[in-house]
Amino acid sequence: MSLNRHLTKSRDLARTAGDHAADMFAPLTLIGRGLRRHAEWTRNRWRATPKDRRGPTLFLGAACLVGIFLLPHGPLFALVALMASAAWVGRSPKGPPTPPEPDVAELKLAALYTALTPYLAGPEDLSPLYRFEGDYRTAFGNWAFDGDGRLAELEITYPAYFTDTEPGARARIEQVIQGKAGRAREYRFDWDEESNRLRISALAPLPTDIAAQRFVTAPGEIVLGFTDEAGSPRMIPVNQAGVSAQQPPVIWRTGPRSSEPHLLALGATGYGTSTLLRSIALQALPFGDLVVIDGAGTGEHACLVNRPGVHTVETSLHGTLAALEWAARETERRLAALNAARQAGTQPPEDATRPLWLLLDHPTELSELAHAEGRPDPQDLLETPLRHGRAARVTVVIADDMEARDRITPAVRATTRARVVLGPTTADEGHAALGAPLDIAPAVHAPAGRGYARIGNTAPVRLQVPATVDPLDDEAPAQLRDAVIALLPHHDTRTEAAAPPVEPPARPEHPPATPATAMDARQGAEVAADPVADPAKEHSGARPRPVW
Repeated sequence: MSLNRHLTKSRDLARTAGDHAADMFAPLTLIGRGLRRHAEWTRNRWRATPKDRRGPTLFLGAACLVGIFLLPHGPLFALVALMASAAWVGRSPKGPPTPPEPDVAELKLAALYTALTPYLAGPEDLSPLYRFEGDYRTAFGNWAFDGDGRLAELEITYPAYFTDTEPGARARIEQVIQGKAGRAREYRFDWDEESNRLRISALAPLPTDIAAQRFVTAPGEIVLGFTDEAGSPRMIPVNQAGVSAQQPPVIWRTGPRSSEPHLLALGATGYGTSTLLRSIALQALPFGDLVVIDGAGTGEHACLVNRPGVHTVETSLHGTLAALEWAARETERRLAALNAARQAGTQPPEDATRPLWLLLDHPTELSELAHAEGRPDPQDLLETPLRHGRAARVTVVIADDMEARDRITPAVRATTRARVVLGPTTADEGHAALGAPLDIAPAVHAPAGRGYARIGNTAPVRLQVPATVDPLDDEAPAQLRDAVIALLPHHDTRTEAAAPPVEPPARPEHPPATPATAMDARQGAEVAADPVADPAKEHSGARPRPVW
């Protein structure tokens, strides 16, 4: 106990002595801190002085020192002034206060206001909202920034004489706003023409980790991809990166009651038009039959070769013309069968009501080849399926490059009013491809499968196509390839009509001709199959596919 008492008393004495010493040497500490700051200021000023002015500066400083030395009591007064200045400067131990950080809104909104002034300022306006060296608070309101200091929301008031009904004038304003707010994100522009206000909101990126899978949809519905909550009124469960989640889908309704039975997809190279076709094929195969045309000949659809329900996968011009000629005749046969059943008041035959899908990837390349060889244009053979496909349960899906839009025939453009645009696009390209102006400014860089969709007369919505890779592509992730392989149909997974209890009727003398050749795009080998010759398949309930 006595030892602890002595230690406590010693600590108290040491602390008291330290406090007295600090009080005693406080003036010296104060002056020393001030002299050090004077020295730092002098050094910084000397470094900032240009080299051609350092000589005159030294001469002026030496002259001042000589003048002070020659004055009566000059050195003493100079020393007292230096000590007083050092004591004043060194009074704060933390140094000069750091300047506050500039306000993000002050910097970015002021720059945006200045950039919009040349477009929204009227020379004859006596009380302009936008004027040079004006205040952005007079025209901007309800702004918000995210955690990274980027513009998230903004409401702009513009003068009544601005031509907000002209797409070109709107595009100029949207381009300026996106340039100042950042081109790496998408922005939605809501033009309120009645109140002369423009509301801008930055859009969150769409999920890119949704792989190919079975989607919860009604018969005849195809999930083109996924959008934000503002673009779809419904939600469906999906497997997103191994976790169950709810996402808003972009639904395309097909079939005889569809308002837009055919689809045209345009996009930049490498941004997922072939991926969209594979996704549609995997969703349509369980309940329909396919004819696939690979005009580019890259083998993107070789995984569908010899699959149940896939009549043919063609890459050559000869095979394409034969397949499309058969599709035209099949459309006419279906119409005749459905009309006869309707007049007789009987149930239409199953082979006339089962959906038939014509998937064409880059058909314009085959059109150029046909023109060079003097043969019929494959697009002209689509006129009958396009015009009568809805009644005949025939759906046409065409995917091509954005640059090939002018080479698509007018008949195809007029009948495919369900549109998809993938990849980076300008406002003019999006308007021309979708048939309506985009109220969304696209980002400069977009992931694969990213774009916009417009079904009929609805407004365009954002779109992210599910990751449906080519399972034969060794460079694709194994997880995504396995997801596609799991969806490819087999003979035991096809949805077929139930076998009747009585013996099936005899086949007609002239059965409808269907293609039975499948061109493997990877190897270029033509495989012929005749399921009718197999008695097991003939009695398994599967619909026969006669040769053509």
